[in-house]
Amino acid sequence: MLSVPTLWTVFVVNFLALGLIWAYVMRSYPKFEAARFWTGSAFAAAMGAALASLRVVVDSLLPLLAGGTVLIFAACLAAMGIKRFYDQQVTWRGTALITGLSFAALSFFIFAYDSSSMRVLIYSVAQSLPLALTLKLLLSRRDGRQNPGARLAGTVAILIVAIYALRVAGNLLHIGGEFSFIQFSPLQSALFLILIFLSMAWNFGFLLMAIDRLRNEVADLALLDDLTGVGNRRHLLQRLTEECARSERGGEPFALLVIDLDGFKRINDTHGHAAGDACLQHFTLMAQTRLRPGDMLARTGGDEFCIVLPASTLREGAMIARRVLDVCREDAEACVGADIPIAVSIGVAQWSREIGPFPDRLIAAADHALYAAKNDGKNRYAVYDPAPPLAPGYDAAFELALRKQA
Repeated sequence: MLSVPTLWTVFVVNFLALGLIWAYVMRSYPKFEAARFWTGSAFAAAMGAALASLRVVVDSLLPLLAGGTVLIFAACLAAMGIKRFYDQQVTWRGTALITGLSFAALSFFIFAYDSSSMRVLIYSVAQSLPLALTLKLLLSRRDGRQNPGARLAGTVAILIVAIYALRVAGNLLHIGGEFSFIQFSPLQSALFLILIFLSMAWNFGFLLMAIDRLRNEVADLALLDDLTGVGNRRHLLQRLTEECARSERGGEPFALLVIDLDGFKRINDTHGHAAGDACLQHFTLMAQTRLRPGDMLARTGGDEFCIVLPASTLREGAMIARRVLDVCREDAEACVGADIPIAVSIGVAQWSREIGPFPDRLIAAADHALYAAKNDGKNRYAVYDPAPPLAPGYDAAFELALRKQA
């Protein structure tokens, strides 16, 4: 059986190592706020374990009071980190309440009424409460999926709470020998080692949560345009493929707008590329004010943009095109001095059975409409509307009839 000092040393070293790992994560990813709480929790746990271990050499319960309070504070910090991971607001009120009440209760059963059973009960409840309060977050599904690390952390939290409950029951029922921080019984040593292992697994779950979050952020960056912050061509094709597949299954149409800034080359040549970039950013902001929830704006390259309109008809697509045109025209009329007016041409197309699962066909249809708008004088939109068959065997999918709107 391992000696008590050895077990406490393992506990301290374990949490110091975890603290160093989280400190590195916190320094490397300063915007990942949860890492700050998990760093503090690991170092606080190491300090609490070090203080509690002094009970072996000091004939006083003060080290247990100090160490136990700090360990409870560490559990609260870990719970706060979980809340921040899920973008929930955290306050110190709950942490101060749990830590303060635990300190007061432990002090009472040390100095006013000496009862080791009550001290074990209070400490176990105070350690378990922050874990139990975060189980709903850890085991819930977000965006249709569950974070594997969160599932691991939630499962481990349940096991830790169960270990504390077993520890309390064993102490109250005097199973496994009398409880003592100076000399552990075989059962106490086994439970202590299990708690050390579970604490490592709990933090490993946090690390998996962090990795999954950072991986998703990198994936999101790969789908965003650096200049405007909207989707890029890869994101557009991914979304169009999904919409085409959905429409083919359910038969519900959707619309696509292809947009080109008129005279953009002249803007770059006359005012410089910085001014051109500013125009692209300004157009992005204007267009987004005229979109509906669920609509997607993407920059496909240069001065070209696309807007995906889920569950929308050609008529609804034309309505959005007109709204985008109107906001650009209003902004151009308000330009004074060195302001650069922005004008756009827009092509509108709707998914049909002939397009099927091929987004490039829909893009080609919207491009045809865009070219018609350009040829008709720019600063306007046109819609792609295939005519019905004129004779048997006539393929209407490639027939273009354009209704132009100035």
